[in-house]
Amino acid sequence: MNTDFFGPSAERNSWFGGLNAGVKLVVAGVLVLAAILIQDPVTAGIIFGLELVGFIAVGFRPVNLLARSWPILIAVLTTGWSVAILVNKTGAVLLDFGLNTITEGSLAAAFSMMIRSLAMILPTFAFVLSTDPTDLGDSLAQTFRLPARFVLAALAALRLVGILFGEWNTLGQARRARGLGAGQGPLGRIKTGAGQAFALMVQAIRRGSRLAVTMEARGFGTGKRSWARVPAYSRRDAYVAVAAAVIVACAYGVSLGLGTLRFLWQ
Repeated sequence: MNTDFFGPSAERNSWFGGLNAGVKLVVAGVLVLAAILIQDPVTAGIIFGLELVGFIAVGFRPVNLLARSWPILIAVLTTGWSVAILVNKTGAVLLDFGLNTITEGSLAAAFSMMIRSLAMILPTFAFVLSTDPTDLGDSLAQTFRLPARFVLAALAALRLVGILFGEWNTLGQARRARGLGAGQGPLGRIKTGAGQAFALMVQAIRRGSRLAVTMEARGFGTGKRSWARVPAYSRRDAYVAVAAAVIVACAYGVSLGLGTLRFLWQ
């Protein structure tokens, strides 16, 4: 990922990006929750397919979005492989590795996990990339009536996510300049990556501490606040909210009619 992955992008100027931040948060939450609660591939596949159609219809570019998040796509593939190897084996054997096998049941479970992950990733990234942190703070405080401390912390966290990616790249370049990680095997690279991750965590804690002290010094969250901007709502927000409900209803309804609907606890 590049350092401006969570920074200003074309998605904020899209039709979807112009929606109210609170509405986008609710829509993304509903779609993610709908994908979490089920475990069958049919429902997950319908949700993901309708999400693709819906985002394309509102001018978003889901294919480009998923291509930009290729590390997470690799994580989804490796998770699917792990599920296929570790879950209970049912059905006919498709691949036999001697110590382990992949069956029709384990492959279906792996496919379901990958589709569910994609169905959760797409609305989450669409929300993050198309939402201005200040708009989100205004909506959380004035629409959802959340405490000012929580709202300001969420706003600061969203703004600092992009900085973490920049610091990760800087740490990597500094380590390579000192000869660390060059010519190492897989275990050496894992060790180097763990050290870099620890250094990033230390920097994040220090930055968070400085930010907290600064916000306290300026009186954030100590009393009643006034707001420079009032979040606006339009018919487009209602359309998108209804579309999210329709996506969930169609996916669950079709799967229930086919007899394939299985919830996570079943």
